[in-house]
Amino acid sequence: MTEPSSTPAPEISEYQLGESVGYLLARVKSTMSNMVTQRSMAELGITSQQGSILFMVASGKCVLAAELAREYGIDASAVTRLIDRLEKRGLLTRVRSSEDRRAVRLALTPEGHAIAAKMPKIFTSVLDSLLSGFTPEEVGFLKSMLRRALINSGECTAFARDAASSSGNKT
Repeated sequence: MTEPSSTPAPEISEYQLGESVGYLLARVKSTMSNMVTQRSMAELGITSQQGSILFMVASGKCVLAAELAREYGIDASAVTRLIDRLEKRGLLTRVRSSEDRRAVRLALTPEGHAIAAKMPKIFTSVLDSLLSGFTPEEVGFLKSMLRRALINSGECTAFARDAASSSGNKT
């Protein structure tokens, strides 16, 4: 058995992680998610992902489990587990479609709606903290660049349309 090397390969040691856009984006996403979870757990007793799912269902953007899986880039079984937890807590229900019996739509309970309605305030507060010191122009430029990156990914033609209609929002 070979001893593990204590010296990283040159391609690893020369890579400047702190200068990687991918690394920085991932760190910001992780930090933002942790901050939202801290607030949403303290105020609402739910995680950022649960609150975000409730918000997406309430907004009408994602009303099927498959839409949530696509939006969050997670597999269907993970979405099913999240939905199961939210349903068990009485925050959402599954409703079989009358037009297509195979389709199961998600609907919020009154308590789920109440929580979803509180999420924008939490999202905004966290983003205001993260973007403290940014000018409105810098925030607009950041959003524009992020939209372009999403469009370049090829999966976001509908996203570009949605973003154009909501371009006045800071968060």
